[in-house]
Amino acid sequence: MSTSSDIQFAPLTTLSRSASSRHARWPLAHVIIILGLWLIIYVAAAFTPPLLDDADATHAQAAQSMLSTGDWVTLHVDGVRYLEKPPLPYWITALSLRLLAPPASLYPLTQHDEDLAAFAVHLPLALTILGLTLLGYAWSRRAFSSANHHAPLYTALFVLTSAGVFLFTRVFIPDALLSLFLAFALYALLRSITPPLPVASNLASATWAPSVLAESVWPYAMWSALALAVLTKGLVAIVFLFATALVFLFWTRQLHLWRRLRPVTGLLLFLAIAAPWHILAGLRNAGGVNGHGFFWFYFINEHVLRFLGRRIPRDYNKLPGYLYWSLHLVWLFPWSLFAPTALILAWRKRSTLLVRPSNDQLSQSSSLEPDTPVSNVGLRPLGLPFSTSGNTTTRQTNFRNQTILLLFIFSALVLVFFSLSTNQEYYTFPVYLPLLMLLAAAITSIEQHPLDPILRRSLTFAFAANTALGQAVAAALAYGLWSARNLPFVADIGDLLAHRNVGGYTLSMSHFFDLTGSSFAALRLPSALALLAFLIGPPVAWIFHARSRPLAAILTIALTNTVFLVAAHIAFVRFNPMLSSANFAQTIQSLEISGKISPHSEILIYGDQAFGSSIPYYLNRRVDLVDGRTTSMYFGSTFSDAPPIFLTSSDLHAQWGTGPRKLLFVPLEQRGIVDRLLSHRQIILLQTSGKALITDRPLNQP
Repeated sequence: MSTSSDIQFAPLTTLSRSASSRHARWPLAHVIIILGLWLIIYVAAAFTPPLLDDADATHAQAAQSMLSTGDWVTLHVDGVRYLEKPPLPYWITALSLRLLAPPASLYPLTQHDEDLAAFAVHLPLALTILGLTLLGYAWSRRAFSSANHHAPLYTALFVLTSAGVFLFTRVFIPDALLSLFLAFALYALLRSITPPLPVASNLASATWAPSVLAESVWPYAMWSALALAVLTKGLVAIVFLFATALVFLFWTRQLHLWRRLRPVTGLLLFLAIAAPWHILAGLRNAGGVNGHGFFWFYFINEHVLRFLGRRIPRDYNKLPGYLYWSLHLVWLFPWSLFAPTALILAWRKRSTLLVRPSNDQLSQSSSLEPDTPVSNVGLRPLGLPFSTSGNTTTRQTNFRNQTILLLFIFSALVLVFFSLSTNQEYYTFPVYLPLLMLLAAAITSIEQHPLDPILRRSLTFAFAANTALGQAVAAALAYGLWSARNLPFVADIGDLLAHRNVGGYTLSMSHFFDLTGSSFAALRLPSALALLAFLIGPPVAWIFHARSRPLAAILTIALTNTVFLVAAHIAFVRFNPMLSSANFAQTIQSLEISGKISPHSEILIYGDQAFGSSIPYYLNRRVDLVDGRTTSMYFGSTFSDAPPIFLTSSDLHAQWGTGPRKLLFVPLEQRGIVDRLLSHRQIILLQTSGKALITDRPLNQP
């Protein structure tokens, strides 16, 4: 009897759950689930909130400037050269802005324009996550579905509903796109060195199809994906891919297969894609500080010195080791709860986990011709923990086992690399898909062995831990809602936070520790949604598991986290007045439209432009920076053609009240400094979340 998970786009006749099923169309139910969750979690959330200050609006400015200046080689932020990043994410976003929110529509600003501007910037991120999900599904389907029927769907569910994947795509950063290109490059690498899988439904008599793709397309796909990864986030992509390939080929004794990667013609293709921008950027950006141009700044400062923690300016920190490693349990939540189960499985198979093939086995493998019957293959698999029964072909088993080994090596290298380098929380985003694929394979492998008491108990413990944690979260949310039941709703949650400056606010969840009873009252709706999700979902999932309905159990957890992520997005929108300064841009526009201030008024930000980067984005014009020649603006400001937008506090004090009207945006961190500097000479026009917009004269004066 067919189930919902067996629905196909087209009728299938005699296909089994073997390698032949890889060539069948994807189950319709899987496609509906994947697209449905993606639309609910990522597309619906792309419209709100407005672009945030710091990286979100700063990077959006770089894309916006391409449309304004027509310069698609040198990035600019607030008119200043921005040479830190490769251009591909900004090219994509600029095209999205051109199609969905032309810059001309951003002034005067309307709510519709604001939503379109946010959607245009965040849609490429949502599409990237869809691509990452579909790649994970396709790869898992090829590697695991013959033995682990649910592995492809599990992989897709894990990617779409993991906390870190959602959290680190709320802001316009290139790491998700880098992850997609690196993952595809790894997949193409494996396909390049692996013989094609059989296509017949009868495995005993299957023959090998001509390896046209493996011999021609996949190596060049790998080189192309690597080039796009370099254009996304620099040379680190080369380090990760080549280091992984070298370790993998060495360990599996397949270094002799390097010719299959087409190193000469592939390198030429790589250079044809990646080199032109680097060359043009170097030629157009010479003569910065101390005579350093793009080549020094980009290759030495942004790569070598950043890794060593000596980057100029030194504005990057490094997470403490205990946080760096433990936070991955949060980023991969709730699926990280199954990590102990996967580790137990790996430990039980430790004697064969990293077995290297013998020379005899390699000679048998290399001597196989495309028309060699599968039944004649005697090669022993690598011995990784997810082996299949004896009726599975050796090459299928090897592809599965080599996938596991490749993903493990890549994840280990990336995690160790960033544990040594300066890092941000999201730098390890590229390991999310590999780790989630391994978790999906582990869980489905255990499902195939329900009589193993140790594995069964370990899986039960994971569901029990999920239930216990869910009830604890629900209890905490219930307490918060009850405590705030009589408190009034206040729209500006930023004014109600404790502002403890936890972690210097460099951690993604720093403001969580600032919540007070009053601020909790502003989060009643998302808190109630999350409470219901965690109260009901985890126990139901445990019941499904106890009744040996694994797919229903995993789907329940995925739906629970979907509701939680929707609630998190609603809360994220409530934090908008504190995280974005778009409302200050709206105030300036409304004052200019009403004629209360001149459109030629000088707009300034006190401190680094990142404090209020959404203001120049939504105004689509330059702003001056007071004591803001710092961080990402520093190197570009040293070029001779840098616009004169940098003022000192002394300049501001001397010019305040003279010449054109001044409108100064003051972030929370700088309020005390500005109060001491300007004292009673400031007139407050708007004040929210501790931030203020002040001017130097009454509105009725020119």
